[in-house]
Order: sequence, then structure tokens, then C-alpha cells
Amino acid sequence: MKEKSTRICFVRHGETDWNIELRMQGHIDLALNAKGEAQAQAAGRHFSGMKAVALYSSDLLRARQTAQPISEALHLPMVLCPELRERHFGRCEGLTFEEIADKFPEDARAIMRRDPDYVSLGGESRQQHQQRILDCIGDLVSNHAGQTIVVVTHGGVLDVIFRRVHDLPPEAPRDYPIPNAGINWVVIDGKQWGIERWGETAHLG
Repeated sequence: MKEKSTRICFVRHGETDWNIELRMQGHIDLALNAKGEAQAQAAGRHFSGMKAVALYSSDLLRARQTAQPISEALHLPMVLCPELRERHFGRCEGLTFEEIADKFPEDARAIMRRDPDYVSLGGESRQQHQQRILDCIGDLVSNHAGQTIVVVTHGGVLDVIFRRVHDLPPEAPRDYPIPNAGINWVVIDGKQWGIERWGETAHLG
């Protein structure tokens, strides 16, 4: 790692019931289920003895619950960042894709074609979400040049990061894993983004 590179470990939150049901979670504030709580504890154990200078988390409950054991393992306070939230899916939040197709067919068509500019009523587009996330990470990198930090966030956020590293457009299909409580190491040096490790789950047993 170059002297001024920032090394970030991104952790997706643990499992929720809506992950199992394939419901759009977005900004709805859901708790982890029993499996997700166990995954959070396992993530905490994974970070025991590791060195980092700061821990950031989305302010949504499922992320905070995942970050808490990591905070204890790293002996670092959890800094909450609303900017690290999942994409806001507007009126589609709480629904499965089948329910969206039934109630809001226009939204379903936009989801299927991964339209980067489409905004479901009350929500944000893929492009808006991407910009929010990249701006937030840019600020974190500016504040932590040459340091290692941990960030607990959401699947859609990790999707933005993977696409940024590989220069994939928002409409390209997601054909890479983003597991619950997965560990993802990214190194950022200016405009250069690289992945050290992605989607690791060995710590979950």
C-alpha cells in the first residue's frame, strides 16, 4: 500500500428477515434476525486484534447492530453516517419484485433494465445514490490518507464500490457476490481504486 493510500474494510450488515424475503429495504429501519446477530458477533471476532483508526457506520439499525461488536473489538467509537445508507427505493420499499410489478409496473420495468436515472416516487435514482456514496467515501479518504478504517454499510453501497473499481456502468448486471456480513478490502489512492479481497465469509464459519 502506498504511503498516502487509504485502506478501507467495507462490511455489509448481517441478515434481516427481509433479506430472506427479497423485500426492498432501502431506508426502512429493520433489525437483524437471529442469524444476522450471530453474523455480527462473528464479524466482531474477526476484527479482534486488528488495527484501524476509525469505524464508520450507516445510521440504519441493521448496520448499527452489525457495527457494535466490531466497535467493541477495535476499541473504537462508532461514527454514524446517514450518507452511507442504502439507496432510497421510494414507494417500492417493503415490497418484493413481484409485488412491485403488480402495483407499480413502471417501477418494475425500470428495475429490470437497471435504469440509472429512474426515480421511484419518494426515492432516489441509481445515479443519485451512486453520487451520494462516492461523495461520502471521498470525504472519508480525504480525512484518512495513509490510514486504515472500517465502514459498515449496505449491499447497494458495496455494489457502487465494486462498479467504481471495475468501471462498470449502473445498468450492467450484478454478477458478483455481496454476502451479508461479508468482508471487503478496498485501497484508494487518489483516483486509483483497487480491491484487495472481496466477499469474504470464512469468518462466519
